[in-house]
Amino acid sequence: MIISLAKRAGQTQEYYFSVKLAEVRKLLAEGHDVINIGIGNPDMMPSDNTLSALEKSAGQALSHGYQSYKGTPALRESIARFYQKTYGVALNPETEILPLMGSKEGITHISLAFLDEGDEVLVPELGYPAYRAVSQMVGATVRTYPLLENAGWQPDWEAIENLVSDKTKIMWLNYPHMPTGAPATRELFERAVAFAKKHKILLCHDNPYSLVLNRRPPISLLSVEGANEVALEMNSMSKSHNMAGWRVGWVMGAKPYIDAVLTIKSNVDSGMFKPVMDAAAEALNNSDDWHAARNAVYHDRLEAARAFLDALHCTYTDDQEGMFLWAKLPDSVASAEKLVDDLLYQKHVFIAPGFIFGPKGERYIRVSLCMPKERIWEAVKRVNV
Repeated sequence: MIISLAKRAGQTQEYYFSVKLAEVRKLLAEGHDVINIGIGNPDMMPSDNTLSALEKSAGQALSHGYQSYKGTPALRESIARFYQKTYGVALNPETEILPLMGSKEGITHISLAFLDEGDEVLVPELGYPAYRAVSQMVGATVRTYPLLENAGWQPDWEAIENLVSDKTKIMWLNYPHMPTGAPATRELFERAVAFAKKHKILLCHDNPYSLVLNRRPPISLLSVEGANEVALEMNSMSKSHNMAGWRVGWVMGAKPYIDAVLTIKSNVDSGMFKPVMDAAAEALNNSDDWHAARNAVYHDRLEAARAFLDALHCTYTDDQEGMFLWAKLPDSVASAEKLVDDLLYQKHVFIAPGFIFGPKGERYIRVSLCMPKERIWEAVKRVNV
């Protein structure tokens, strides 16, 4: 290269799945039948009305020009209705909702809007790698907070108190939790809001899994009294509406927070594709029966996924929510990394090692339900041979 890398590029590694999926593609090109139960890539279709709305909008001449940085009013109004119906949260669609090209974009924009070099960010010791990576890219210092395995992977609030300093600005939270499947509770969110108020920290909650195999009515952080003062919440259509490749999500919160994020976003992109927004607005009207049918398919796959973990002699809990199963390796397995590579190259089955979500995941693996149950049973067969 004629110039050197920026510090942020040198400090950031290529996303693990980007690297491993290249290996999977190479094996496929060589003619191997690889079963990928490593990533949360929904394999079911969006609803028919979603696809019809996309086609209809794409056939209109005015759909192909630049759109507002804030998204269409129809999409924001649909999000507001969806949140009122699903979570009981009232939002102003004009000032408290900002559509995003997926939650990962929101993580970046929030970090750029609120973090300066040297600021500190509280990140869970197990979680979506983007929380840590983006914080580091913008020059912030990551403070990793512990989760209590014996208490259902809840934050260790006493330990977190000792991590806070006058430089702490943001705390990332994600429940239902990925990768452990720990559910969201009102008690957890009330504790988080009180903590954020006490320490004057912006609480950023990532909420993409609350409609997937949820065992109780879904809950939003924004439903907690006082959350609007200290919190932003993101949601996404990737998992809940089978629209991962569409890149549609949003961030919600009080107007000053949303305006700050919009300042960054408006300098990064030129608006979303209108047919995608029109289709997303329609998808948010999907019936309860549609969501129940999607969850029924995932539930049917649980037996096979558990049999796969049993074949590896892993241990796991039965109360997990979301589209993954999180499991602990037996003592006989040397490392998750070696197991993943052995399965990929010897059995042609790909799973995710737990360490990519944080060092505490070193003795864990994660299995995705985003694969027909017949294929998961085939993976079980291969392991047992």
